[in-house]
Order: sequence, then structure tokens, then C-alpha cells
Amino acid sequence: MTNRIIGLIIISIILLMMDLYIYKAIKSLNPKRTEKQKTLFASLWWGYTLLLVLGVFAGIFFNIRLAFRSVILVAFFLTVVTKFAYLPFLFTDDIRRFFIWLKRKSGFSKEPKTLATEDSSNIPRSEFLLKAGMIVAAVPLASLTYGMASGAYDYRIKRQALYLPNLPKSFDGITLAQISDVHSGSFYDRKAVLGGVELLQSQKPDLIFFTGDLVNNIASEMRDYQDIFSKLNAPLGVFSVLGNHDYGDYHFGKEPSAAKAKNLADVKATHKNMGWDLLLNENRKIKIGSEEIAIIGIENWGAGRFAKYGNMAEAVKGTDQSPLKLLLSHDPSHWRAQVLPEYPQIDAMFSGHTHGMQFGVVAEKFQWSPVQYIYSEWAGLYQEQNQQLYVNVGYGFLGYPGRVGILPEITIFELRSGTNPANVT
Repeated sequence: MTNRIIGLIIISIILLMMDLYIYKAIKSLNPKRTEKQKTLFASLWWGYTLLLVLGVFAGIFFNIRLAFRSVILVAFFLTVVTKFAYLPFLFTDDIRRFFIWLKRKSGFSKEPKTLATEDSSNIPRSEFLLKAGMIVAAVPLASLTYGMASGAYDYRIKRQALYLPNLPKSFDGITLAQISDVHSGSFYDRKAVLGGVELLQSQKPDLIFFTGDLVNNIASEMRDYQDIFSKLNAPLGVFSVLGNHDYGDYHFGKEPSAAKAKNLADVKATHKNMGWDLLLNENRKIKIGSEEIAIIGIENWGAGRFAKYGNMAEAVKGTDQSPLKLLLSHDPSHWRAQVLPEYPQIDAMFSGHTHGMQFGVVAEKFQWSPVQYIYSEWAGLYQEQNQQLYVNVGYGFLGYPGRVGILPEITIFELRSGTNPANVT
């Protein structure tokens, strides 16, 4: 039995225990229900749970239709989040009941001691706490449902002036588009995906960057979307890199295998078929007139638990004479961990990976997401000395099939020579 199956079984047992705990609490709310009503409630509760668990296993281990798998995973996600939001109220009520029981056992209670009062199971639950918990649990359910209905494909253009002191004059004023984290295995609305691509193309960028995670796990996830993303084109080229999900580690495991190698080759071929120039620890020089800049692309390099397939020493070879060096690297943790201390010649790095956790708040001068407690740089433009990093929060989605506050992003940069006036004191 593989570790993956064992892990899923353990998670299923934990979730079923949580279900039993919540079920018993809700059942106690109305003790006057008839036996028929109790049986109906039990059938609906456990029938839904069983179907959900079986559906998740089928979606993971069998080649079922993508639409069905999406529906199952959405239902599972919403159900688990709602129940987790309800748990604190049950815990609070059980703490209350424990102290009542303790008071009775210690003899401080004025109630006459009977077998019933000695038994903590006979201490009724707080109807107020249980009903308040239901109301609170409905809040994430409503917001996450809204995020799926309105946020998943609500593509937004984000414009960003990028000041680069080493930018050659011939490149001053060109536009560069960036998208990241397509995660095609999560899509369920082909027309909406096409709309986002057409929105990008309507900006007529001179150059396009894609910064990794084309798929969730396997190359075939792009089968229904390859023709859509083939529409991306720009006069100076479309350049791309791989992200941590593109290697198949989460599907085939981290150990080498023939199937995993074949899948990675297929992912790389997809980039080529779409007309994208996939950079695998290498670089390209692009020219306007007699002047050039270097586009450098590195395979996934993540600090911490994420795989380090990238090789910066190989990627920068031959770029010493290029006055400007732009780096595509999927994981923004690469910037602080290696680029800043070891590669001061990199003018700007473009990343994705964080998704902004697909949840947060973005205002003109303020942004917040839980992901900021994991990544120091998680969305937008960062600068340290003469080096810059831009983190795109992603085109697609993973896990939760929606976005709340952090909407899918298409970034349009205008490259400008010189120093940002806002940084001049």
C-alpha cells in the first residue's frame, strides 16, 4: 500500500470522526423528533458523507470526467471548511459541560446527586452555542461560494511601471505581459479561460512571460486548453518556465520513473506546441536594433520543502555582456534565498507560485493575505538595492476553485529606463 493511499485513509478517518462528533451534537438540538425524522436525518447526513468520500477517492484514483471531479472536489472543500468553522462552538460547549460535570462531582452543585447528574452525557448542550455556530459556519460557506461564482475567472489587468536603470534606450516604453500558475487541471469553464487570454492579447504586449505551473499534475490536463493558450503571441516572443507542479512530483512521487519522465517530456512539448519558448536553465537574447537584453529562465528553485531543479550558474552563462538581465523563476523564495546574495547582476525577477492564497484583501495602499505569514514576498513589486522582484498572484486556481479578494491577475508592465521617481528622496 503506497504512502499516498495510507495518508488518504488516515485523513478520511479523521474527517469521519469529526462528522460523527458534529452529527451527535446537531442531533441533540431537537430531542422531540420522531423516530422517522431521526432516521431520515441520519440517512441524509451519512449518505452525503459516504458519497463525498467515495467521490473524492474516485476523482483521485480513476480517470473520471473533469467536470464530475471538479463538482466532487468543490463539494468536499466547502463541506470541510464549513464543518471546521463549526467545531470551535462544539469545543466551547463541551468545555462548558465539563465544568458543570466537575461542579456536580465535587459536591458544589445544589442539585441532588443522582445517576443522571453524575453522567456528563446528560448535561444538555447549549442551544444558543450550537445555533450561533451554524450561523458563523454559514459565513465562510457563503463567501467561498461567492468566490467560486464570481472570482475564479474574474481576470483583472494590473498595470505596473517597471523602472530599470540598465534598460537600453531601444527598449524604453515597451510593454511586457506576465501570467503565472495556469493550473489547467482545475479549470471547468473553457469559455471563461478563453476570455482571459483574449483580454491579455487585447493589450498588444511586446513581450510575454509565463512563470510556471501550467498543470496541476499531468500533461493531459492541457488537452482541452492548448489551443486557447496557443493564441498568446507577442512580437518579441513568449517565454516560459516550469513550476513545482509541472514535474509530476505530486502524482508520480519524487523518485524517477519512466511514466514521470514521459509526463515531463509531454509538458515540455506542450510549451513548444503552443509556440512558447521554454527556458530550462538557459537564456535568450532579444534585440531591438543594435541593443539587446537577456531573458533568463530557471527551472523550479524553491526554498524550504520545494524542489530545487534550477541551476542559476547554467542559466546565466553568456549573459555578462547584456546590460539588462530579466529572470523568470517560479518561486519567489528563490529571490531572497539565492538571487539577492549570489547574483547581483539580475535586474528584475518575475515569479508566481503563491496565488495570494486565493484569499485576502487588496487596496490601493494595503494588501493582506494569510500567505504573507509563509512568504515574505507574495504579491506585487518588491525592491532591494538595485534588484527587483514581481510576484503575480496567478491566472488559475488550485484546491479551492475560486478566489475571494485576490482575483486572477494579468500583469502589464511598461518598461522605463531610469530610477522610479517614488524612490528618489
